[in-house]
This record gives sequence, C-alpha cells and structure tokens, in this order.
Amino acid sequence: MIKNGHHATSDQQDDAGRKPGGSVCSPEKRKRVVRLWCDGCYDMVHYGHSNQLRQAKAMGDYLIVGVHTDAEISKHKGPPVFTQEERYKMVRAIKWVDEMVEGAPYVTTLETLDKYNCDFCVHGDDITLTVDGKDTYEEVKREGRYRECKRTQGVSTTDLVGRMLLMTKAHHSNMDNPDYQQHTDNFGKGPKGHSPWTGVSQFLQTSQKIIQFASGKEPQPGDTIIYVAGAFDLFHIGHVDFLEMVYKQAERPYVIVGLHFDQEVNRYKGKNYPIMNIHERTLSVLACRYVSEVVIGAPYAVGKDLLDHFKVDLVCHGKTEVFPDKDMSDPYAEPKKRGLFRTIDSGNNLTTDDIVQRIIENRLQFEARNQKKEAKEMAVIEAMKRKEQQEQSEGADQEAH
Repeated sequence: MIKNGHHATSDQQDDAGRKPGGSVCSPEKRKRVVRLWCDGCYDMVHYGHSNQLRQAKAMGDYLIVGVHTDAEISKHKGPPVFTQEERYKMVRAIKWVDEMVEGAPYVTTLETLDKYNCDFCVHGDDITLTVDGKDTYEEVKREGRYRECKRTQGVSTTDLVGRMLLMTKAHHSNMDNPDYQQHTDNFGKGPKGHSPWTGVSQFLQTSQKIIQFASGKEPQPGDTIIYVAGAFDLFHIGHVDFLEMVYKQAERPYVIVGLHFDQEVNRYKGKNYPIMNIHERTLSVLACRYVSEVVIGAPYAVGKDLLDHFKVDLVCHGKTEVFPDKDMSDPYAEPKKRGLFRTIDSGNNLTTDDIVQRIIENRLQFEARNQKKEAKEMAVIEAMKRKEQQEQSEGADQEAH
C-alpha cells in the first residue's frame, strides 16, 4: 500500500522512538498511539472530504472513519446519491484512512469513541444537525473530546449537485456567469439568508495543497510503472474499482494517472463536461491510495515521449469507449505497438454520466433536501447570534454594576 506522506506532529516518533528533533522518548511514550475518529455520510466523496480526513490524520496516528447507513441519512438529511456499499468503498480508498466502520451512528457519542478506543473525534468547522436540529457532536464537545479542522472552500456536495443540474459549461468557464450565480443562489436555498456551510464559494488551487495531497514517493528500482489516462471527473466508485484493479496488475505497482485538461475532456465528452475543473480533479485523484503520481494536463495521445520520459512498463484502459484523437488516430497506438497496452475489466461500469442521471432523476428530492438543510443551518446561526448578543449584554450589565 502506498505510504501516506503525513507530517509528524511534535508528539509523534519515528520507529526508534525519537521525536523529530532527535531525542529518544521513554518506552511508555513511544507506545502511545493517538487514535482519531471521523464520521459522516461521505456521499459523493470529493476532495473536500479527503482534505478533512488528511487534516484529521495529521492530528494523530491512526484514523478510523465511521460511515452512516442509507436509512440514517434518509432520516436526518434526505436520500443519498450513492448506496452505503458504494460509500464504504469510496472511504476505504482514501489514503489517509486506516480503518472504516460501517453503519456508524448519526449522532457521535462518547460510547462510540470508547468502543473504538479513540482519543477524540475530528470534524470540519461546519455544523451537522439531526432531524430535530440538534448538533450531532454536542456530547463529545461537552467532554472536550472534539477537534475541528478547516472546511475546504469552494466545494460541497450541494455545489456539485447544482453544477450537474445546471448542465452548462458556466462552472468552469466563468464562475461569475449570471446563469451560474443565479442557479447556485437558488439551488437548495431557502428564501431568507444564506448558510456559509451550504453556500458556494470558488475553489482556488495552490501549490501547497497539491504538495499536501501528493505522496512525494518516487518510483523505486523493481517498481512496475503503470500509466492510465482520462478525465476522472466527479471521482467516483467506478474510478476506484478501476484503479484498484490497475494497482493489482503488478507486485510493486507505481500508478501514474494522466489527467486531460478541461478543454480536451469537453472535446471528447461534450455537454458541460467536465463537471470538476482540472485542479479539482487533480486533488480527487491524488487522494486515492492506489495512485502514486498525477500528470496534470496529460497529452491525449499516449506517445513515445511520455512512455520514455516516465519509463512506463504498462498502459491500462478500462472497458469504456476510447475516443479518437483530433486527427482521428488511436491515442493508444504507440503502447499497443510496443506490447504495453492492457484492457482492464473492473467489473464496474458506472460512469460520470450515470451519476448525473441519478441526480437529475432525483432533482426535486435533492432540492427539497438542501432547502431543509439550509433552513436548519440558518436557525442555528440565528440562535448562535442571539446567544452571543445575550452574553454581551449580560457582560455589559456586570461591568455597569
């Protein structure tokens, strides 16, 4: 399995029990492993979820992720896009996850943390509410066993669903396009106010974010370098099953994924594809434990230069259609000529198109679900504001006396 590149905190030691500074810790200290708990729906897993798990893992040593059942999500939020089995598999494929618990309770309790021997739980700085509007982390917060990590700006499941329902190219050609703005403002929004957690903001890629997601692992002598290319749009369970099968093609695989630029994807896929831009797709793919490296904006034709540069041993493609290059040539002609090409049957034929269809078929349900979520969040924000004002006025009264 690919070694995850996460930085040691001051309490973590290397195998010899040394702190990063070099001093040797006591045997008791050395044995101490900080175990963390995260939970959620993890529906339509995107790089925002992965970033939350990456940040959580950096707070300790061993990360356990609990995933809710379809029934629990339907009760508290509305119907999920993916089935629980699909969601379980997606979370297992994120490289910062050490263990995955199926059917985790929707409300996080001390009992759950103790059951899995976890020191504390980690959640993003948005609020998760039960069906009756209560904070699902209330108990663990009260007992001081809660840590927070920053929410990733510019992505949410709500926004991605909105992009699919819109079905125009506005989301990656011009975020200020009035059609897109109006749509995102209307999508799943109640008439009054906007929740900062359900709202939409633009994702801005940085080199630091790519470094945080990348494994930083170079190919070693004896590794089999496997190259795959595609859009990998709305990174989903079909992609995970394919990459897992690719990973299994060798004893010591080093999997390189070539991602095509947005314009290239739009050329061969049409409609408003890709739903996610190149920056978003890069992070989504880098978060997968079967991937060692990503080529951002890979050439469409897998030619001599690319094969020689990366010293590729094997080129794989799934059972999906291979679209010809602009000059109508086969983009895999060179690897086929060299005997390096292999077609992989992952047993999963789910495509990004299928997911968009699921969303469109359930459009009204999703819009109702997001309006309900927005209304609950706004109620909590109002209550928080009132509480803050009350505390301020009480403080002012005390000063006056």
